[in-house]
Amino acid sequence: MTILKGTVKNKDKQPIEKVSIKYNNTGTTTDKNGNYTLRIPFKEEITLIFSHLSYKTSKRKYTAKSRNGARLSVILISKTEELNEIVITDNNRNAKGVKKIDIGVVKNVIGPNAGVENILMTLPGVSNNNELSTQYNVRGGNFDENLVYVNGIEVYRPFLIRSGQQEGLSFINPHMVQNINFSAGGFQAKFGDKLSSVLDITYRKPTEVGVSLDLSLLGGSVTFEAPIIEDKLTSITSFRYRDNSLFVNSKQIETNFRPKFIDFQTLFSYDASDYLRFNFLGNLSLNNYNYKPISRSTRFGTVANPLELNVYYSGEEQDNYLTYFGAFSTEYEINDYLTLTGTVSSYNTQEEEHFDIAASYSLGEVDSNIGSENFGEVDFSEGIGSQLNHARNDLDALISNAQIKGKYKLDRMQFDFGVKYQKEDIKDRIREWEVIDSLGFSIRPPNQIVNNNQPYEPFEGPLTPYQDIRVDNEVQINRISGFVQFNERLYWGDNEVWYNVGVRAQNWTVKGNGITSKNQTIISPRAQFSIKPSWQEDILFRASGGWYSQPPSYRELRNSNGNLNIDLKAQKSIHLVTGLDYSFKMWERPFKLTTELYYKDLSNVNAYTIDNVRIRYRADNNTTAYAHGLDIRLNGEFVPGSDSWVSLGYLKTEENIDNRGNIARPSDQRIKFGILFQDYVPNLPNLKAYLNLVYNTGVPGGSPSYSDVYQFQQRLRDYKRADLGVSYVFAGAKRQYKTGWLSKFKELSAGIELFNMFDIQNSITNTWVRDVYTKTQFGIPNYMTGRVLNFKLSMKL
Repeated sequence: MTILKGTVKNKDKQPIEKVSIKYNNTGTTTDKNGNYTLRIPFKEEITLIFSHLSYKTSKRKYTAKSRNGARLSVILISKTEELNEIVITDNNRNAKGVKKIDIGVVKNVIGPNAGVENILMTLPGVSNNNELSTQYNVRGGNFDENLVYVNGIEVYRPFLIRSGQQEGLSFINPHMVQNINFSAGGFQAKFGDKLSSVLDITYRKPTEVGVSLDLSLLGGSVTFEAPIIEDKLTSITSFRYRDNSLFVNSKQIETNFRPKFIDFQTLFSYDASDYLRFNFLGNLSLNNYNYKPISRSTRFGTVANPLELNVYYSGEEQDNYLTYFGAFSTEYEINDYLTLTGTVSSYNTQEEEHFDIAASYSLGEVDSNIGSENFGEVDFSEGIGSQLNHARNDLDALISNAQIKGKYKLDRMQFDFGVKYQKEDIKDRIREWEVIDSLGFSIRPPNQIVNNNQPYEPFEGPLTPYQDIRVDNEVQINRISGFVQFNERLYWGDNEVWYNVGVRAQNWTVKGNGITSKNQTIISPRAQFSIKPSWQEDILFRASGGWYSQPPSYRELRNSNGNLNIDLKAQKSIHLVTGLDYSFKMWERPFKLTTELYYKDLSNVNAYTIDNVRIRYRADNNTTAYAHGLDIRLNGEFVPGSDSWVSLGYLKTEENIDNRGNIARPSDQRIKFGILFQDYVPNLPNLKAYLNLVYNTGVPGGSPSYSDVYQFQQRLRDYKRADLGVSYVFAGAKRQYKTGWLSKFKELSAGIELFNMFDIQNSITNTWVRDVYTKTQFGIPNYMTGRVLNFKLSMKL
């Protein structure tokens, strides 16, 4: 016997996953990179059959002439001429409750943060009301409850980010992505210890030399990929630049805004032999955020009682976020059944948040009398005051880990296992204070008791900032985690069944400011079950669940005053998810209906508040919570040859803090409705249009500092947004030129993007203005971006 290896691609030289390769009664399937390995007889002619549901079957006669191995790569022809946006799914992935997102859709979807996260926002159960942020909530969870993997390596986001406009670029580079898998809950034990979701990204392995260039008014990117040594060494490298000035200048705050978001990523893959592979993934990210507000004018309230806030600023903010990331992995195929993968990685973030901003404000009533000469003008001031914010916050975090994972596969059974050690070293210096003046009075913190008999007696006490945080934290966290899981595909009669059972465990200790916590351990059993009845209809039923736990990160250990609770316990959640996939034809075109019903019972909850994208935890376990809901998604060819979908989600999540009763959680977004629609002109198919519609009901608007969240349960207005993109494809996979200037391009397209096309004023948080005289705190909505026009050019050489 000898080893036969190869790659299966389509005519566009893209790898094809799940291709069946058989001879006699022996066979295998291709992986996500289109690669396969098969034992075949030596010096014996055999007939290999390459088959896939979406491609024409190919038969090849082959004779192995060497015992040292052989290679055979083939190209399969598509059964139908489909556009790039078509999504091809397989029941094995659907059985696991994982959504595969087509990279072709990601490249074309319209949105302010074009990329992988942008497409997630169109899915039911996933929400984010901040178009300048790539963070997202899943089924009632917060931003810190989502796992993100790139090539099996967990990635992180900066710690000190306060607003979406500071985020810059997501770690995930859409120009390097090959596969995108997403699970909104009930995921397997092989994934980490988080409460909400898993986004599993695989970067591609280049098969030919290529250079891609994207340019727009928001920035640009250049990506180079090449097989450096044929069948041995490959490389893909990308450089990105982002500038959000176009969006920020459309907001109600007049600013001088000079952001510079730069990202460099590279992936090297080396096949030392047919059994041994090495990979290196590196990233360097530099975000410089310089912000100088000038003035702001915001109108809010009701038609009968309109109000206007006018603010004049002085000072500026200078933030710097420098991130290094490197990971080295080795994959070794011991035999046809057992594969081991070892990975070491290190993540370092150095963050500076420095600002001094003074604001003078006036809050007044607007004349709403249509017959008045002063109609629409402020005719009475309810409050005047000033505010001074200062910060010199510096953070340095180093997260290093080493892990070993294994996979043993025999026929329809697979056994996975792994162990991981992680060390986190964080140094955090917080110097932050706020002084508030309202109607000439300096507002003191409510937790201070001071005698003040003004105006009858002069006040001689010291002026005290409303908020004053001066903390130095040095924290080390050591974690050891591991998992085992088993899955199998089998048949009950004519019904196809798939199941997975597994368990995770993690042990950790925290050392903070010289004090060591007690040793803590969590156990997380999980299971999945799916069945595809042998009915005439194509229906798949599935159920999953388990006991999920989230050991605290440094961000969760620190409360709003910067103080640490090193003995904080892991948050826990019981997940129950049931659903079905129904594939059918309508109008003689393929469609798929996916539904999922879920319930979460949470305990040891670490309650929090959200200010834009900054999460401020209580750093205790005095809260219980629950979440339940229903997600529905219909996708298919609403337009022939082009995939679109409609999503609808219902969610209710509440929490009980200190046994005071249930209130809405900050992520309680009851209704989510989204449409991703792709179309083209029938007589001019290279002229394409993309429409992204989102409607979310309002979330709680938060509460002022030191206030009781139970007294501030008002919701923000509903979030409504429509983005439209139109592009023309000059050259592409189905339009290649052999002569002329277009013959130099593998892909070339140009288009325009209209963000927030109806110019709807959406808000994400409130600014709280205090009036000493009336004892009132006004919540003024912070509106997001208005209508913005962008031009875009994409090419590949």
